[in-house]
Parts: sequence; structure tokens; C-alpha cells
Amino acid sequence: MDPVTRLGVVGCGLMGSGIAEVAARNGIDVRVAEATPDAVEAGRRRITASLDRGVRRGKVSEEQREQTLARLSYTHDLADLADRQFVVEAVAENRDIKTDVLRALDKAVEDPSAVLATNTSSIPIVDLAVATGRPGQVIGMHFFNPVPVQRLVEVIPALTTSEETVRRTRDFAGQLDKEAVQAADRSGFVVNALLVPYLLSAVRMVESGSARPDDIDRGMELGCAHPMGPLRLLDLIGLDTAQAVAESMYEEFKEPLYAPPALLRRMVAAGHLGRKNGRGFYTYDS
Repeated sequence: MDPVTRLGVVGCGLMGSGIAEVAARNGIDVRVAEATPDAVEAGRRRITASLDRGVRRGKVSEEQREQTLARLSYTHDLADLADRQFVVEAVAENRDIKTDVLRALDKAVEDPSAVLATNTSSIPIVDLAVATGRPGQVIGMHFFNPVPVQRLVEVIPALTTSEETVRRTRDFAGQLDKEAVQAADRSGFVVNALLVPYLLSAVRMVESGSARPDDIDRGMELGCAHPMGPLRLLDLIGLDTAQAVAESMYEEFKEPLYAPPALLRRMVAAGHLGRKNGRGFYTYDS
């Protein structure tokens, strides 16, 4: 099958900007869509800052930086994605928002065989696929944060997804120098089904006063060789995102280990979301 040369990315937050950057660095023409002109500019700055960090650290040359930026274009109108062969939506982890975006992409993208991939980390793919008129071309493609560093991509076909769409998605992951693992269409897929209960258990330890966040994190880093403890990882993921994933998994399975602890809910309600806004289980420089 022909490689993807024209990619659309919807959303240019933490995940969308990483997906767009990685694709452009690998020679693909990328058009990024955001909701407003201000969000477009914020996304552009986020990608440029990431490439600048890569140059400072010697991982990206000045020439590669310029070539990558030249392959990126931006819009706040989904109609501008009409010519894309493959589109990845990376908007907020909210079923209604993702459904609306996929419906709009179904109308905007002209090629009926174009793949519409969702970067959801927990929402059942079939629920999103059947909201479109091309459920055979809808698939889950779950990237991991930070996208330029993490090599894993989960590929999640729905019951409605065609075998050709699965092959094209796995091939596209290879174009991005990612390794794909295939998961069943169940909330949490492979990684979060194992990871989320562990993260929530760490929150419950803090909530009960069993241990302090830094002791929990150092214990897992030193005792289990984890590169990052569970509470620092939650801050990196975003506590609001973690709560949304846990709620989706609890809704499907009704297992108590997936239920968001009261402490997590209260932190999200207070706006303590982690690195993204400077305060979670730890505080961060803005």
C-alpha cells in the first residue's frame, strides 16, 4: 500500500502537537486543525518550542528543524483537511467532543477510503465509528506521551473496522518509527487496563495517609526500576485526563479498582491538574 504523504491532525495540545511533529520529522506533509486562531498559534508555538529543545539537546539539527516546520501547516477549519489520506483526532478525552469531531471529519474528508483514527485512551472505538458514515475506516490509534520519545502505539480495531484499515494504520505507525501493538476494543485497551489501577492505588495510599507522594514515587523508582513513580506520572498525564480514563473504564466494567478516588476528583475540581497548569501532587514552574 502507498505510504501516507498527507496527514491531518485535529487538536494541537500535548498529544496532537507531538503527533504532528513526529509525522513532519518523518517527511510527511501535516495539516493541523485547531478550534480557534488563538489555539492554532498556541499549537504552532508548542511544536516550535519542542523542536528548539531538540536542537539544544543535539537530537535535531537546524536543517531538520527548518524542514520539519516547512512541512507543517495550520487551520481552524476542518474543511481544510479535505485532501488528507489519514487523519488523527487528538482532542479532549470526552466522548461527545470526539464524536462531534469524527462526524465533522466524515463530511470534510473527500477520499472515502481515508482513515479516521482516534487517539482515545479509553473510549470504545465502535461507539465513535458508528457515528460516522464510514465505520470501516475508523480505528483507534493510541499514542503515548511524550509522543516524540515514546515508541509505542496501540492499534485498536472496532468490530466495524476493515482489515485494510488495520494494515494501513500499522504501516503508518511504521512510517513514524513507532512500534504497534494491537489491542481489543475494550476500555483501557492493553496499557491503561494494567496501568490505571496501579496509578489509582497510589492515589488511595496518599488519600489514606499510608505514605507521602515522594516516598511512593521513590519506592517504585528504586524498588521496581520504574523511570517515574506513579504520582509524578499522573501529573505528567494530567489528573483530569486520568480521571476521564478511569471513569470510562469504570463505566464499562463496574470494577471498584477502576473507580476514581475521591482525592483525585477533588484535585481535579480544584484545578490541580499536574504539569499542564503547574500543580498536582507536586508543584512545577510555569
